[in-house]
Formats: sequence, structure tokens, C-alpha cells
Amino acid sequence: MRNSAAGGGRIVARIVREALEQGSSVRLDGLGTFRAGPGAAFRFIRRKTPTVFIGYVREDAAEASRLFDELGCHGFDPWMDRHKLLPGQNWPRAIENAIEVSDFVITCFSRRAITKRGGFQAELRFALECARSVPLDSVYLIPVRLDECRVPAQIARQVQYIDMFPDWEAGRRRLLRVLRKPRPA
Repeated sequence: MRNSAAGGGRIVARIVREALEQGSSVRLDGLGTFRAGPGAAFRFIRRKTPTVFIGYVREDAAEASRLFDELGCHGFDPWMDRHKLLPGQNWPRAIENAIEVSDFVITCFSRRAITKRGGFQAELRFALECARSVPLDSVYLIPVRLDECRVPAQIARQVQYIDMFPDWEAGRRRLLRVLRKPRPA
């Protein structure tokens, strides 16, 4: 097993090197970007924009995509499965990785989301587990309500949520204020 992982790493390194030699940049989600430098040199530019994972149910995809677009326009690096997953990619592992490396996790609650079984619930549980390693005074998990629904008690007891209704613009401004707040070192 170890040899296959090493072989896969060599393949990825070869692909990155070939792309750089052709003058392309190679972006690694959550880490930064490799760029071709002068001559045969390569530069790695560390990611500086905060990453934001967006969790949602399929029925709320339009609102989640709206958040994705708005966060991107405001200088954040949003991650949403339908925008970031690649064909053939192991999507459960990619989603877990995206949650682990994100600076923030936004969970979109709605009447549909709180009653539906499946991926959203698993993502929510995984994000709560990841939040356990974040300092208590740091903002990591940001619940947003897309409609008049109840936030699960375990979350509502500990974390303030943001309403995106009835005034989406007011909710967006509040969300951006939270995301732009300086983070403890």
C-alpha cells in the first residue's frame, strides 16, 4: 500500500512539473499556487485568502451557489462540491479534506435541510468534530438559516446563527463582517 501511495505522489509531482514547464500555474486547494519562475525555477505562493466550506442540501443549491459567488467576489476562497469536485474524484474524502483545511465552515439550514438524511448531516457532524480542535473563542462553524427553521439544539446552544431571510443583503453583510474579523494568532 505504501508503494502505491508513493507512486501516486510521484505521478502528481510529474503532472505539476509538466504543467509548470508549460507555463501554467497549479493551484492546490487550501495550500497555495505553484507558478513557473525565471528559467527552470518554480515558486510556491502560499494561500492568503480565507477558505470557506459551504455545506447544504441539494434542494438549497441555488442559495448555496449564491453564497459561493458572493464570497468569491468579496475576496474569499469558497468551496462547494458542485463547483470544486472533479470527475472521478473520491467525493466523500474530498469533502472531508475541504472541511479540514477550511478557515470557516458555513452550514446552510432550511426546513428541507434539517429533516433530510444524508450527506449534509454527515458533513455537519464532521465539521462539529473539526471544530473541537479550534480555539473556543475562534469562529469556525457559521450556521446560516435560509428560511424560518429551527437550528439543531446542539448547535443553537453554543453558536449564534445568521438569518439570510427576510433580507438577504442584511444577512450577507453580517456574514462578511464575521468572516473579515481578525483571527487570533
